[in-house]
Amino acid sequence: MKTINIGVAGLGTVGSGVAEIFCQGKHFDIPIRLAKAAEADSARRQSVKLDKSVLINDARQLIDDPVIDIVVELIGGCGIAKEIVLGALKNGKAVVTANKALLAKHGEEIFSAVKKYDGDIYYEASVAGGIPIIKIFREGLIANKINSIFGIVNGTCNYILTKMKEDGANFSEALTGAQKEGYAEKDPTLDIEGFDSAHKLVILSSLALGAWINPKDVYTEGISRLTHSDIIYASELGYVIKLLAIYKNNKEGVEVRVHPTLLPENHVLSSVNGVFNAIFVKGDNVGDQLFYGRGAGKLPTASAVVADILDVARNLSSGTRRRLPVINTGSKNAKVVPIEKVVNKCYLRFTTLDRPGVLAKIAGILGRNRISIESVIQKGKKETEPVHIVIMTHVAVEKDIRKAIGLIDKMPEVKAKTMMMRVEE
Repeated sequence: MKTINIGVAGLGTVGSGVAEIFCQGKHFDIPIRLAKAAEADSARRQSVKLDKSVLINDARQLIDDPVIDIVVELIGGCGIAKEIVLGALKNGKAVVTANKALLAKHGEEIFSAVKKYDGDIYYEASVAGGIPIIKIFREGLIANKINSIFGIVNGTCNYILTKMKEDGANFSEALTGAQKEGYAEKDPTLDIEGFDSAHKLVILSSLALGAWINPKDVYTEGISRLTHSDIIYASELGYVIKLLAIYKNNKEGVEVRVHPTLLPENHVLSSVNGVFNAIFVKGDNVGDQLFYGRGAGKLPTASAVVADILDVARNLSSGTRRRLPVINTGSKNAKVVPIEKVVNKCYLRFTTLDRPGVLAKIAGILGRNRISIESVIQKGKKETEPVHIVIMTHVAVEKDIRKAIGLIDKMPEVKAKTMMMRVEE
């Protein structure tokens, strides 16, 4: 049986993890060899335990190297990474990538290239690290229409929310702690503002639907406006706050959104804490499914990459290409429901002066906009200091909620922008 030669582009966290797994001496059912590893940073090249003959500086060399059968792109970003992926496919090489941003932004172009050049691409590690969720969607759930996905797919945000709940930390304290522990980047914007989760949702929802979702259609909202008070009020109401990536396929169309969400304390996702990820899927035949595990980290993510490498190697060894379609055939004319038409219960936190009649004014505006109240938390302080009024609504149309908030925020008694979060039961 021919030995399959692997070329790894990038020896950062995940790339060095892949190198480490290959150095463990594990026996695979297919003869594979890490033939080349490209890394521009000399310190990273020196840090891995690979033979020096394997190491090269320029990842572009992998594209044209006739020895390389599979190119493993672990550089990240959408610059040279895109060049390497498209170049490798054009030259007849199979590709493995962990690059969720590249797939989310350029997936249509890349997957078209896979078909054009009769290539193969696997991307398990692009979503949820070591959890084999891509394989589940591409193979295990193929007999199902996926009705909904609720995903905790960003460990940084989940760690921050866990610390805010368990330790009583405010957002900035929890973020600083996450950075000290290595769970958050120096610039955490991609994580805390929801963009990383949105990239992953594009991939998952496109797989679920069978048609590519435009990243611009994913409503995205992060957790940076959350306060410890929101954590406390949610708990008093019987809820836990999580940053969720949400996909719903119903008669109105497809909802794709990322935002902080209140979940009942007894919901299966409410107990997912720290840096762990979990994805709750509902299929029309299989029912409810939960996938849980380490969503990031060197070896968990590298594990997913190596599993993809083995899948591709098996395909090559058996003379098979594109055994799995890059996206399962499904609806090609899906209508994405704009956020303004989404219907949800909502949590509303108003910051107002503690004066008689304020709650009545707020309730009146809500009522005139077809929003009914389920419950209220109101805790007074001194008359000259702002206080919080927290209202849980019954289900309402987002457009009506937004209109009401706009009017309420113009009230002279309201001293800060209203905090609104959606509720999923």
